[in-house]
Amino acid sequence: MSDLTKILLVDDNPKYIEDVLPFYGYEVVCAYNGKQALEKLDSGELFDLVLLDVMMPEMNGWETLKAIRKSPSYKDIPVIMVTAVSEDQKMISGLKIGADDYIVKPFILPNLLARIEAVLRRAKRIENKPLISNVTNSQKNKEIFLTDREKDVLLLVTQGFNNQEIADKMSVTPYTVKSHMSGIFKKLNVKTRTQAVLVALQMNLNKD
Repeated sequence: MSDLTKILLVDDNPKYIEDVLPFYGYEVVCAYNGKQALEKLDSGELFDLVLLDVMMPEMNGWETLKAIRKSPSYKDIPVIMVTAVSEDQKMISGLKIGADDYIVKPFILPNLLARIEAVLRRAKRIENKPLISNVTNSQKNKEIFLTDREKDVLLLVTQGFNNQEIADKMSVTPYTVKSHMSGIFKKLNVKTRTQAVLVALQMNLNKD
Protein backbone atom coordinates (compact mmCIF):
# COMPACT_ATOMS: atom_id res chain seq x y z
CA MET A 1 0.00 0.00 0.00
CA SER A 2 1.35 3.43 -0.94
CA ASP A 3 2.38 5.82 1.83
CA LEU A 4 1.99 8.81 -0.47
CA THR A 5 -0.70 11.37 0.17
CA LYS A 6 -3.27 10.89 -2.58
CA ILE A 7 -4.78 13.89 -4.36
CA LEU A 8 -7.72 13.89 -6.76
CA LEU A 9 -6.95 16.56 -9.35
CA VAL A 10 -10.10 17.70 -11.14
CA ASP A 11 -9.17 19.82 -14.14
CA ASP A 12 -9.81 19.66 -17.88
CA ASN A 13 -6.19 20.74 -18.46
CA PRO A 14 -4.22 19.14 -15.60
CA LYS A 15 -0.78 18.58 -17.12
CA TYR A 16 1.31 21.13 -15.19
CA ILE A 17 -0.02 20.21 -11.73
CA GLU A 18 -0.18 16.53 -12.67
CA ASP A 19 3.53 16.59 -13.52
CA VAL A 20 4.60 18.65 -10.51
CA LEU A 21 2.95 16.95 -7.55
CA PRO A 22 4.35 13.42 -7.99
CA PHE A 23 7.87 14.86 -8.03
CA TYR A 24 7.17 16.48 -4.67
CA GLY A 25 5.90 13.24 -3.18
CA TYR A 26 2.15 13.18 -3.86
CA GLU A 27 0.18 10.52 -5.67
CA VAL A 28 -2.13 12.15 -8.21
CA VAL A 29 -5.28 10.78 -9.83
CA CYS A 30 -6.87 12.94 -12.54
CA ALA A 31 -10.48 13.58 -13.44
CA TYR A 32 -11.22 15.88 -16.35
CA ASN A 33 -14.59 17.20 -15.19
CA GLY A 34 -16.86 17.12 -12.17
CA LYS A 35 -18.77 14.04 -13.27
CA GLN A 36 -15.60 11.98 -13.57
CA ALA A 37 -14.49 13.24 -10.16
CA LEU A 38 -17.71 12.11 -8.49
CA GLU A 39 -17.46 8.73 -10.21
CA LYS A 40 -13.97 8.24 -8.76
CA LEU A 41 -15.13 9.28 -5.32
CA ASP A 42 -18.21 7.05 -5.56
CA SER A 43 -16.00 4.09 -6.47
CA GLY A 44 -14.71 4.00 -2.92
CA GLU A 45 -11.16 5.04 -3.80
CA LEU A 46 -9.79 7.04 -0.88
CA PHE A 47 -8.28 10.49 -1.37
CA ASP A 48 -6.66 12.85 1.10
CA LEU A 49 -7.53 16.02 -0.77
CA VAL A 50 -9.31 17.31 -3.89
CA LEU A 51 -7.79 20.03 -6.08
CA LEU A 52 -10.84 21.31 -7.92
CA ASP A 53 -10.76 23.63 -10.91
CA VAL A 54 -13.76 25.96 -11.24
CA MET A 55 -14.09 26.30 -15.01
CA MET A 56 -14.69 22.87 -16.57
CA PRO A 57 -17.04 21.37 -19.18
CA GLU A 58 -20.08 19.24 -18.27
CA MET A 59 -19.97 19.98 -14.54
CA ASN A 60 -18.12 22.97 -13.13
CA GLY A 61 -16.25 23.24 -9.85
CA TRP A 62 -19.07 24.91 -7.91
CA GLU A 63 -21.53 22.15 -8.80
CA THR A 64 -18.94 19.50 -8.02
CA LEU A 65 -18.17 21.03 -4.64
CA LYS A 66 -21.86 21.10 -3.73
CA ALA A 67 -22.18 17.42 -4.67
CA ILE A 68 -19.13 16.50 -2.61
CA ARG A 69 -20.46 18.25 0.48
CA LYS A 70 -23.84 16.54 0.14
CA SER A 71 -22.37 13.05 0.01
CA PRO A 72 -22.45 11.08 3.27
CA SER A 73 -19.45 9.04 2.11
CA TYR A 74 -16.89 11.74 1.35
CA LYS A 75 -18.40 15.05 2.47
CA ASP A 76 -15.49 15.75 4.82
CA ILE A 77 -12.69 15.48 2.27
CA PRO A 78 -10.63 18.71 2.07
CA VAL A 79 -11.13 20.68 -1.14
CA ILE A 80 -8.94 23.44 -2.57
CA MET A 81 -10.54 25.42 -5.38
CA VAL A 82 -8.27 26.37 -8.29
CA THR A 83 -9.73 29.36 -10.07
CA ALA A 84 -8.99 32.36 -12.24
CA VAL A 85 -11.76 34.20 -10.39
CA SER A 86 -10.50 36.42 -7.59
CA GLU A 87 -13.65 38.36 -6.67
CA ASP A 88 -14.11 38.33 -2.90
CA GLN A 89 -17.87 37.67 -3.10
CA LYS A 90 -17.42 34.50 -5.18
CA MET A 91 -14.70 33.27 -2.84
CA ILE A 92 -16.93 33.87 0.17
CA SER A 93 -19.77 31.98 -1.53
CA GLY A 94 -17.43 29.08 -2.24
CA LEU A 95 -16.29 28.98 1.37
CA LYS A 96 -19.90 28.85 2.47
CA ILE A 97 -20.49 25.90 0.14
CA GLY A 98 -17.56 24.15 1.76
CA ALA A 99 -14.24 24.97 0.08
CA ASP A 100 -11.30 24.68 2.47
CA ASP A 101 -9.09 27.10 0.57
CA TYR A 102 -8.54 28.85 -2.76
CA ILE A 103 -5.64 29.36 -5.05
CA VAL A 104 -6.05 31.89 -7.85
CA LYS A 105 -4.47 31.43 -11.29
CA PRO A 106 -1.82 32.25 -12.26
CA PHE A 107 -0.03 30.99 -9.16
CA ILE A 108 3.57 30.21 -8.34
CA LEU A 109 4.49 26.69 -7.34
CA PRO A 110 5.60 27.37 -3.73
CA ASN A 111 2.20 28.95 -3.05
CA LEU A 112 0.34 25.88 -4.32
CA LEU A 113 2.50 23.48 -2.31
CA ALA A 114 2.17 25.55 0.87
CA ARG A 115 -1.62 25.67 0.59
CA ILE A 116 -1.85 21.93 0.01
CA GLU A 117 0.28 21.19 3.05
CA ALA A 118 -1.62 23.69 5.22
CA VAL A 119 -5.02 22.22 4.31
CA LEU A 120 -3.77 18.67 4.88
CA ARG A 121 -2.39 19.62 8.28
CA ARG A 122 -5.67 21.24 9.29
CA ALA A 123 -7.55 18.14 8.21
CA LYS A 124 -5.15 15.97 10.25
CA ARG A 125 -4.96 13.56 7.36
CA ILE A 126 -1.19 13.27 7.08
CA GLU A 127 -0.25 12.51 10.69
CA ASN A 128 0.81 9.00 9.72
CA LYS A 129 1.68 9.77 6.09
CA PRO A 130 5.05 11.51 5.90
CA LEU A 131 5.64 13.21 2.60
CA ILE A 132 7.98 11.11 0.49
CA SER A 133 9.94 13.21 -1.95
CA ASN A 134 11.74 11.87 -4.99
CA VAL A 135 14.44 14.46 -4.35
CA THR A 136 17.50 12.61 -3.11
CA ASN A 137 19.89 13.68 -0.37
CA SER A 138 22.60 14.11 -2.98
CA GLN A 139 20.38 16.59 -4.83
CA LYS A 140 19.71 18.52 -1.63
CA ASN A 141 23.41 18.73 -0.87
CA LYS A 142 24.24 20.07 -4.33
CA GLU A 143 23.45 23.59 -3.18
CA ILE A 144 27.09 23.94 -2.22
CA PHE A 145 28.11 23.41 -5.83
CA LEU A 146 25.98 26.25 -7.23
CA THR A 147 27.74 29.51 -7.96
CA ASP A 148 26.32 32.70 -6.43
CA ARG A 149 25.02 33.69 -9.86
CA GLU A 150 23.30 30.33 -10.30
CA LYS A 151 21.71 30.72 -6.87
CA ASP A 152 20.41 34.15 -7.88
CA VAL A 153 18.90 32.72 -11.07
CA LEU A 154 17.36 29.75 -9.28
CA LEU A 155 15.80 31.95 -6.61
CA LEU A 156 14.12 34.04 -9.30
CA VAL A 157 12.91 30.88 -11.03
CA THR A 158 11.27 29.71 -7.78
CA GLN A 159 9.46 33.07 -7.68
CA GLY A 160 7.90 32.39 -11.06
CA PHE A 161 9.98 34.63 -13.33
CA ASN A 162 10.78 33.55 -16.90
CA ASN A 163 14.18 33.88 -18.57
CA GLN A 164 13.50 37.31 -20.06
CA GLU A 165 12.28 38.69 -16.73
CA ILE A 166 15.31 37.21 -14.94
CA ALA A 167 17.60 38.75 -17.53
CA ASP A 168 16.00 42.17 -17.00
CA LYS A 169 16.30 41.91 -13.21
CA MET A 170 19.93 40.79 -13.35
CA SER A 171 20.93 43.15 -16.19
CA VAL A 172 22.18 40.31 -18.35
CA THR A 173 21.07 38.77 -21.65
CA PRO A 174 18.49 35.97 -21.90
CA TYR A 175 21.27 33.84 -23.40
CA THR A 176 23.27 34.26 -20.19
CA VAL A 177 20.27 33.19 -18.13
CA LYS A 178 19.76 30.18 -20.38
CA SER A 179 23.42 29.26 -19.89
CA HIS A 180 23.03 29.48 -16.11
CA MET A 181 19.90 27.34 -16.28
CA SER A 182 21.76 24.70 -18.25
CA GLY A 183 24.42 24.57 -15.55
CA ILE A 184 21.79 24.40 -12.82
CA PHE A 185 20.01 21.52 -14.55
CA LYS A 186 23.24 19.53 -14.79
CA LYS A 187 24.28 20.15 -11.19
CA LEU A 188 20.84 19.33 -9.76
CA ASN A 189 20.37 16.38 -12.13
CA VAL A 190 16.99 17.63 -13.38
CA LYS A 191 15.48 18.12 -16.83
CA THR A 192 12.79 20.78 -16.35
CA ARG A 193 12.32 24.13 -14.61
CA THR A 194 9.60 22.58 -12.46
CA GLN A 195 11.97 19.91 -11.18
CA ALA A 196 14.63 22.57 -10.54
CA VAL A 197 12.15 24.58 -8.46
CA LEU A 198 11.21 21.52 -6.42
CA VAL A 199 14.84 20.69 -5.72
CA ALA A 200 15.41 24.32 -4.71
CA LEU A 201 12.51 24.06 -2.25
CA GLN A 202 13.97 20.88 -0.80
CA MET A 203 17.35 22.60 -0.51
CA ASN A 204 15.74 25.54 1.34
CA LEU A 205 17.70 27.77 -0.98
CA ASN A 206 18.46 31.17 0.46
CA LYS A 207 20.37 34.09 -0.94
CA ASP A 208 23.34 35.04 1.18
